Amino acid sequence: MSVFRSNKHIYAQLIDDEKGQTLCSYSTRKKEVADQSEGLDKSAQAELVGQYLAKESMEKGINNVIFDRNGYRYHGRIKKLAEGARKEGLKF
Repeated sequence: MSVFRSNKHIYAQLIDDEKGQTLCSYSTRKKEVADQSEGLDKSAQAELVGQYLAKESMEKGINNVIFDRNGYRYHGRIKKLAEGARKEGLKF
């Protein structure tokens, strides 16, 4: 799972490194997340992204991932995204 964070949005995607393809991705810009996250702070939005990504990965049979935070500290929105994914059963 690779994470990118901008000033306004957070993006997370599951990547198969061997095949070089993205298996699934979610961000705060995706419609279903954006609709639910209206009025929430950025940390709560990041947690939603983690939950949606974990749900979709579990549907595809992916239970274990490696968490690549791309040099961001494990703090704030990055931590909330990880907690949201773990809450839905994703292991890393």
